[in-house]
Amino acid sequence: MSRYSKVIGTGGYLPATVRSNDDLAKMVDTSDNWIQERTGIKRRRIADPAESTTSMADIAARRALDMAAIDAHAIDLIIVATSTPDRIYPSTACLLQHRLGNKTAVAFDIQAACSGAIFAISIADQYLKTGAATTALVVGSELCSRVVDWTDRGTCILFGDGAGAVLLQAGEQPGIISTHIHSDGGYEDLLYLPNTQMSDAESGYIKMRGNEVFKVAVNTLGQIVEETLTANNLQAGDIDWLVPHQANTRIIAATAKKLKLPMDKVILTLAEQGNTSSASVLLALDEGVRDGRIQPGHQVLMEAFGAGFTWGSALIRF
Repeated sequence: MSRYSKVIGTGGYLPATVRSNDDLAKMVDTSDNWIQERTGIKRRRIADPAESTTSMADIAARRALDMAAIDAHAIDLIIVATSTPDRIYPSTACLLQHRLGNKTAVAFDIQAACSGAIFAISIADQYLKTGAATTALVVGSELCSRVVDWTDRGTCILFGDGAGAVLLQAGEQPGIISTHIHSDGGYEDLLYLPNTQMSDAESGYIKMRGNEVFKVAVNTLGQIVEETLTANNLQAGDIDWLVPHQANTRIIAATAKKLKLPMDKVILTLAEQGNTSSASVLLALDEGVRDGRIQPGHQVLMEAFGAGFTWGSALIRF
């Protein structure tokens, strides 16, 4: 009998503090119109000093558990995607496991920048399909505000904090239809976060060459759409919802056009949340599920692009 992965719960968490474009205009030479025209972002959430990557992941995970109506002890795999871990080690996944009171799950982090959640879903899917795990918790959690230079107009307007979660369980009917993930380290200098503990040559803030990143992202995400459709013998019209990484409305619109999807079939959270890196696609999925747009039987295409470069997709039937 074939085994598949299915989504049984989603969750999300956003810090209470809101930082608007007008707030940023008091910090750097920018304006609300300038930011919205170039990115589509209006506001982003900023974690309080007492909050951590793990504490946000904990809330998102518990909301997913509540939706699925299962106990944390049922989880036998925990994967956290993050580029902003609380500690280099132990992993954020181990810290989360402890908070949840689970002592039996395999727990580890992955780092694929903004594509992290897609990579984590792909890994969890393999565990579930092979029988190595039965119930998997995937979380993306990021404290981007603590690695952003708030004097750099090119990056500080983009990022926000938050956490998203999805619970997957093995079953007999396909839920995750396919995943596709890729990497190319040849673009390492276009978008990166220095590790100042290993070298003091650079400040520990995100570095980005935005125009170059934009061009590669648009082309690459177009290719991943084609790859996903071809692998599953689908037409663009077979996709009910696009749940993209929330980086830039122009990138998202280009992907929707490739799918021949109207923008009202795209789950957009960017305007109110900014780019929450590995958390963004899971936060968008959670919003679409909880507000009722994503219904049983719908086919959902999740896709993301991030530093590395990394990129990937997950095609899911709900």
